[in-house]
Amino acid sequence: MVNYQKDGDTIQQKQHFSLNRDNEKFDSLLSRGCEASDMLKKHIANDNIIRLISHNDADGLSSAGIIANAIKEEGGQFHITIVPRLKADVIRDVAKEKYELYVFSDMGSACIKQLNSLKADVIVADHHQPSTHEPKDNLVHVNPHLFGVDGSREISGAGSSYLSVRDMDKKHLAYMALIGAFGDMQCQNRFVGVNQLILKDGQEAGNLEIHEDLKIVSKAQEPLFKSIAYTLNPPLPGLTGSLENSQELLEKMGVSYGITFIELEDEEKDVVKDELVKVNPQIFGDVYSVPREHPVLRNLEEYSAILDACGKNKEYGLALSIVLGEREEALDKALNLQKTYRNDLTKGFDWISREGAQQLNYIQYLYSEDKVLKSIMGTIAGVGMSAKILNDDKPILGLSRLHKDIKVSGRATRPMVARGVNLGKALSEVAVNFGGQGGGHDIAAGAMIPYEAKDQFLHLVDQAIEAQLNS
Repeated sequence: MVNYQKDGDTIQQKQHFSLNRDNEKFDSLLSRGCEASDMLKKHIANDNIIRLISHNDADGLSSAGIIANAIKEEGGQFHITIVPRLKADVIRDVAKEKYELYVFSDMGSACIKQLNSLKADVIVADHHQPSTHEPKDNLVHVNPHLFGVDGSREISGAGSSYLSVRDMDKKHLAYMALIGAFGDMQCQNRFVGVNQLILKDGQEAGNLEIHEDLKIVSKAQEPLFKSIAYTLNPPLPGLTGSLENSQELLEKMGVSYGITFIELEDEEKDVVKDELVKVNPQIFGDVYSVPREHPVLRNLEEYSAILDACGKNKEYGLALSIVLGEREEALDKALNLQKTYRNDLTKGFDWISREGAQQLNYIQYLYSEDKVLKSIMGTIAGVGMSAKILNDDKPILGLSRLHKDIKVSGRATRPMVARGVNLGKALSEVAVNFGGQGGGHDIAAGAMIPYEAKDQFLHLVDQAIEAQLNS
């Protein structure tokens, strides 16, 4: 439990915001966020410990950080639990607890019917495709899809969480919402939609800056060939995931591959930049940073990657320490986890380069029972397509066996979605046939199904995607 003792009430005068007076859907979403802020302020003023349940990826951990920091700054107390998915048993356990306010961040929108049963106030700050059930009066549902805003592109779970505290004078937390957006791959060369509002808030707060730079990772920490191979967004086809190819490219350029990028001479940096831009022009562009942060956390995308490594390794306490500013040894441990995670990803990319994906008519899939591969299946599936290691003409499912169940991570591309693919809908509708559950976004979704249902599940998802494409 992470608690902060309240030592005084500070109720901020309510501020009304509008992204665009002509854009009712954005204004309606912001208004819903204000409702959540009001509910939070009421319970903080009443000295209630606020129960926070959040997702275990970079977006969910950023979401938890936003809500927790806002509560802490107002002198409130909270109790956080991080979970990989909001299963029925998690909701049952929560229902037995004695709290006056529950906040579900980066999850909960698919479970409104179950959350309606909680005998307390509830805030759901999410961006996944919601269920059709209407919330009761004690539940505030902050979700972009309810207002016609695309939660897969325009705002993350951390963004919905930020809107839930924004009316408490918390613009200085806007950058954390963009960390979550990076975690959900929402910055494809630039931010769009509500993420633009959040970006503007961060700039107005004075702690978020933008500058043009080469967008390879760990420019001051890793040897250059590793910085290139470890860069996932934007992907560098032929280089992402391949230490060997990255080293060979640098050797052909006559640039030392064993030193960091910042140690290169300026002329060498220009040579590297020019060659990488030929591979993917988006590798040079806007970089978002918080100059007053710890050096390894200043770049928001790097910050997101560190949280992601913590989440993938189930080291949620480390991630929470980082987002709450309690660094000390936590950051060193997290950086070591990231090194291990990146090594695992390299092995995963080697695996898909050798084995490829299994092909069905309208989908492709990966399957593994390997301990390392199971933890990175979603990442290697998605990046595998964007980096051209795998075919990018069909949605891909990454299947990982977990004892008697299979965890499914689905990824599509924007062109697929434009043609009608909705993975969240497909996985949700098919998984329920086997007593499982699924959902997410049109472009990225997940499911949990019984192991024995694997082949039939794949067959039905293949049919579901066919129907979507032909509808």
